[in-house]
Amino acid sequence: MIRHGILAVEMESAALYLSAAFANIQALAIFTVRDHLMRNEHLTANEREKDFNEIVEIALNTIIA
Repeated sequence: MIRHGILAVEMESAALYLSAAFANIQALAIFTVRDHLMRNEHLTANEREKDFNEIVEIALNTIIA
């Protein structure tokens, strides 16, 4: 993937946006980055869990802003 310039992998939001377009409604996807494909660096499950509450708070504050 890297040799083709792909820096991120995400699949679920495409279905979200397609469904929203079909229903003629707005949609929003918020992403977090957990792995670095080029450096082969990954967050552990414990690291992801530790930061989860902060991520949710930021996302909710963004949505209501």
